[in-house]
Amino acid sequence: MRTPADRSGLDPLSGDQSDVFGPELGEFPHADERRAQAATDEGMKTGTTTIGINAGDAVVLATDMRASMGNMVSSKDVQKVEQIHPTGALTIAGSVSAAQSLIETLKAESNLFEVRRSKQMSMQALSTLTGNLLRSGAFYIVSPILGGVDDTGAHVYSIDALGGTTEENYAVSGSGSQFALGVLEQEFDEEMGVEDAKTVATKAIKSAMERDTASGNGINIAVVTDEGVEVTKEKDIDSLL
Repeated sequence: MRTPADRSGLDPLSGDQSDVFGPELGEFPHADERRAQAATDEGMKTGTTTIGINAGDAVVLATDMRASMGNMVSSKDVQKVEQIHPTGALTIAGSVSAAQSLIETLKAESNLFEVRRSKQMSMQALSTLTGNLLRSGAFYIVSPILGGVDDTGAHVYSIDALGGTTEENYAVSGSGSQFALGVLEQEFDEEMGVEDAKTVATKAIKSAMERDTASGNGINIAVVTDEGVEVTKEKDIDSLL
């Protein structure tokens, strides 16, 4: 277990950010065993469709609300987008238990960073930290989308289950990705604002729900600005169009 004293003399209050990309809470042992267990895990999963769109000075994140267990719909009211940072949020696709653990870890890491350095973690640092945590094997298997706003603007990061991270204008994850991506390819405009991005995200989620049996039961939409994160849900998706 790594402690702050193990950080090669780095003073967390000095402003030196050379170690901001590694987790503060400690290492995660037994990664291989965790991967093997996840490969046969029959727990609750979000087959899901999740979307992130850069809307200029804000980010819009949208997800469906269905969770499954095998061939059964195990929940019709899952919130798959969570605030993890004062101006950042994460969508989840994959194992529910691993995703919940990842979200709580990122919240803790973000809070620790702010307390120790008297400033908020940048979205680049947060995305790299998320990728590093996924590579550790402790959160297998989760495919999130990170959206947030910092001093350099709005950012959307696509992060795969093995920790690969790329910044995009828009991103998708989950079993309904291919259906949503076609809508985003046609509808996305670099000049669109928040309301237009919410409409496009809703159309993309609806398209996925029409064809992907693991997606459905409503929509969660998170709007992330430099003032914070607002998450809403709507069971009647047609009412938003």
